[in-house]
Amino acid sequence: MGLHLQVVRGLRRAAPLALVAFLALPSGVGRAAAAASGPAGPAIEAVDVLPGGVARWDAKPGDRCANGAESWEPIGTACYFPVDLNREPGPLELFLVRGAVRVRAVLDVLPSPYPEERLTLDPRLVTLSRRDRKRVERERKQVVPLFSLRGPARFTLPLSSPLRDAPPPRNFGTRRILNGEPRSPHGGVDFPVPTGTPVLAVAPGRVVLVANHFFSGRSVYVDHGDGLLSMSMHLSRVRVRKGQRVKAGDRLGLSGATGRVSGPHLHFGLRWRGARIDPALLLGDPEMLPRVREATSP
Repeated sequence: MGLHLQVVRGLRRAAPLALVAFLALPSGVGRAAAAASGPAGPAIEAVDVLPGGVARWDAKPGDRCANGAESWEPIGTACYFPVDLNREPGPLELFLVRGAVRVRAVLDVLPSPYPEERLTLDPRLVTLSRRDRKRVERERKQVVPLFSLRGPARFTLPLSSPLRDAPPPRNFGTRRILNGEPRSPHGGVDFPVPTGTPVLAVAPGRVVLVANHFFSGRSVYVDHGDGLLSMSMHLSRVRVRKGQRVKAGDRLGLSGATGRVSGPHLHFGLRWRGARIDPALLLGDPEMLPRVREATSP
């Protein structure tokens, strides 16, 4: 009686599933070549996943999760595989390392289903001056290294809400048209709340950056371990400092309209192992995520 992977199709949630593209990691940062873990079985197609989504694979004690570039411990009893929002449609390999054997599956990343959104902003926030472009580049260099952070997971799923009595999140994956010019897809969710609404930590972690940036305004970045980074943006006030440890529900600051915005709201984003994913997926029941299944052969 052996084990094989059962093909699973059509497990799609009504809410958008989105996963962000993996960024190249510096050598030596959280890397473990899956190829060194032993032979792999035949590739079997698993669940369909939208860009910005997350797939779940139930794990046994001692199993490790891997994607060909790095490997990591399961969260609880499952391996989670984030898919980048900018991931092109097509196959994506993933692995479950079980002793000396790598069990292999292939996610089928579907075409992006996300709509366009047209916004009108101050032209100075769309066509940047030379000075503003230099500022944006400096700020980008502050943020990008955070996507490579790794370490033991400090969180469980689902995550807590970043707001008490939160309205439904919106706009994940939406491709923005600003003053008639196309921009990158929206890599987080927006919560339409008035200025001064308390913004909360969604899980235990460490504040790794507090900033006031051109695009994101006053922002707080929290490292939750396992490559999970949360980002709360456009705050009117910040109540934490860099290096501070926080617990789920701790106040990070107050919502606002700082940075490039068309009105007050909270922009909340997640990067998991470098991938921009739909935060709604980790705020919801993890049992509802698309799932790779193993079945006993007859």
